[in-house]
Amino acid sequence: MSVQVGQKAPDFTLSAQSGEPVSLGSFAGKKAVIVYFYPKDETPGCTAESCAFRDSYEVFKEAGAEVIGISGDSVGSHKRFATNHRLPFILLSDEGNKVRKLFGVPSTLGILPGRVTYVIDQEGVVRHMFSSQLNFQGHVDEALKVIALLQKP
Repeated sequence: MSVQVGQKAPDFTLSAQSGEPVSLGSFAGKKAVIVYFYPKDETPGCTAESCAFRDSYEVFKEAGAEVIGISGDSVGSHKRFATNHRLPFILLSDEGNKVRKLFGVPSTLGILPGRVTYVIDQEGVVRHMFSSQLNFQGHVDEALKVIALLQKP
């Protein structure tokens, strides 16, 4: 079962690259959250996607949104990845892929962890979902469009 648009996103707590625990629920009532699941730190596609989120991070912040990247890599791997590419946002370690499974993020070809981005509003409701293994920039572009719509009264 996967999380669908219009549903409340399931709450979770994972360790960030700083080692601190971060809960999705801690953003409720405060800001929208872009949660993007990606396969692996330091791979070409994941680096391109993460750097695209980095390059648009100020736009997300100005719109009152936070960006969170999630993969099955360790806290240490995330720390190196964030440092190497100057990623200013939160990377969460989902070792064992429990949260990936909780959201129902599919695998590609049954082996490669999927690449899916969710836009979650301030009330914790999923407003948009974008799934593409190869359209790295599309994840950012889609999220920016939805965040802009959420800002309108």
